[in-house]
Amino acid sequence: MDAVQAANSGHPGMPMGMADIAEVLWRDFLKHSPSEPTWANRDRFVLSNGHGSMLLYAMLHLSGYPLTLEHLKQFRQLHSPTAGHPEVEPHMGIETTTGPLGQGLANAVGMALAERLLAQRFNQEGLEIVDHHTYVFLGDGCLMEGISHEVASLAGTWKLGKLIAFYDDNGISIDGEVHGWFTDDTPKRFEAYGWHVVKNVDGHDREAITKAIRKAQKDPRPSLICCKTIIGFGSPNKQGKESCHGAPLGADEIALARQSLQWTEGPFEIPADVKEAWDATAKGQRVARKWHKLFKEYRKVYPELAAEFERRMKGDLTADFDGFAAQQLEHIAQGTDAIATRVASQRALNSLVERLPELLGGSADLTGSNNTAAKSSRWLVPGSYDGNYISYGVREFGMTAIMNGLSLHGGFRPYGGTFLVFSDYARNAIRMAALMKQPVVYVLTHDSIGLGEDGPTHQPVEHVASLRLIPNHEVWRPCDSAETWVAWVEALKRHHGPTSLILSRQNLPVQARPTLEDIAKGGYVLSDSATTPTVVLLASGSEVAIARTAQERLAAEGIQARVVSVPCLERFNAQSSEYRSRVIPAGTAVYAVEAGVRDSWVGLTGRIDRVLGMQSFGASAPAPQLFQHFGITADRLVAMVRSS
Repeated sequence: MDAVQAANSGHPGMPMGMADIAEVLWRDFLKHSPSEPTWANRDRFVLSNGHGSMLLYAMLHLSGYPLTLEHLKQFRQLHSPTAGHPEVEPHMGIETTTGPLGQGLANAVGMALAERLLAQRFNQEGLEIVDHHTYVFLGDGCLMEGISHEVASLAGTWKLGKLIAFYDDNGISIDGEVHGWFTDDTPKRFEAYGWHVVKNVDGHDREAITKAIRKAQKDPRPSLICCKTIIGFGSPNKQGKESCHGAPLGADEIALARQSLQWTEGPFEIPADVKEAWDATAKGQRVARKWHKLFKEYRKVYPELAAEFERRMKGDLTADFDGFAAQQLEHIAQGTDAIATRVASQRALNSLVERLPELLGGSADLTGSNNTAAKSSRWLVPGSYDGNYISYGVREFGMTAIMNGLSLHGGFRPYGGTFLVFSDYARNAIRMAALMKQPVVYVLTHDSIGLGEDGPTHQPVEHVASLRLIPNHEVWRPCDSAETWVAWVEALKRHHGPTSLILSRQNLPVQARPTLEDIAKGGYVLSDSATTPTVVLLASGSEVAIARTAQERLAAEGIQARVVSVPCLERFNAQSSEYRSRVIPAGTAVYAVEAGVRDSWVGLTGRIDRVLGMQSFGASAPAPQLFQHFGITADRLVAMVRSS
């Protein structure tokens, strides 16, 4: 109440309504250590109804994490760690919370899956180093979002018994009492998914909550504990009403709530006995020390497994990865076959999956089209966790949000595939990966009108440009096998943000290039002019071949053109000005060609009319006809250069 009032902004209702549940979970069940927040075998706690973030901050402060009372007083203020909707800060005990509702549940499913997969890989008899729960708080809003269906269905199929969700069933959302728009039988819905459901738990009865958690911990299925709560519990005039959902209670109502709750302390005052009873520092140290002792014994008996576990939890690649990657690139560059970059990606994965056991792949029901399964991929099947590849079904949003949870947990580098056009379904989880700096990889195939006959609903036109707009997100659109390999390597070497690989369905010719080392810079001189260039032609992906043909035709007319391949605009723009000016000399006329909307390239060409691209949706026809029909051709590019 006090923090929201001080900020004059926030959501007091959910924290007050779920406080009793949080008290039982955090003080009696949650396995965590405030003095060592990131130890590997801690329980994970996810706040999917993340607008109630003051509840989490209160738990963290009282438990002994480095979240001070001053931080609570600065709730929602600039530069304070107590944001309105926090994303992730593991050193402060924040595993992740949901801004966009429902994604926290999806992240929790990913975390619970990570725990099961790591346990299968590393646990040995008597030395179970991976053994923890994932707890998630969620509300009506999370369950109304469609992503909750996608991921709850998968959690039941995967039998994630260490996933326990608490449903804040208070019957209120922003618009009021939900019976007018949310009448689902939630318990039956989750039972149908294969979950264990504990119904009608009084969310303000400590004993009832305790019994429900114990019951859930014993069941081999994921559990949903349905808690009947009163939003804004303790506020005499606003509890049970939407008025306390997302606005301060007001000074007068807070004074009445203090009387109702028999709380005599002033704002931000915590009695010494309460503080002592809450402090989890010593208890957490004992639990963490016990695990470290176990892991020390594990290291003695299984030194190689222990080293792999530590490396993977740190997120490090293998020590020899750079040398391996360089050697593979040299080999790939000698190839002569014209292949689709989705095929080049699969060939890359054949090498990478064998090399990196932390790679966990998957596809949203498009494995054969995305080419995301490697030769050594092993499918995850229900009840068995000896797999490194997931069929997510037709669940693009759920897949990408689960991948975020896998990454947040640690121990895995997840990648997942779908058609580029369906990245719209997944976009908000891609955005959250960028915001949370998670190094996940999206394999997005069928990259343009080049996919052909499926028509405009399946032909991405604006999607590459749209993905490039997401901050801290690298988008690679390679032109051949060498660039595809580099794109994969750079995606895996990137530790603080996601990467999208935009791959073709149609075969693309192998490009000769003067050097391999500059590919990783995102843009480089692929083919230079015989003399000083007067024109620079920029291109990505399949249109690099168009730029090279245009270069030859312009040369025949006495126009000296340089072709610059730009597989990753974000990476190229991050290079030094000195490097960029060497690639694109000042004063040179710059043109670009890409089979998508033109906006991405204006920053380099300076003019929209110097970008050859799409200005409409596509059409249904074979790919060569489409490129001719829409004028994405060398002839058109040459004419554009001539005319200006």
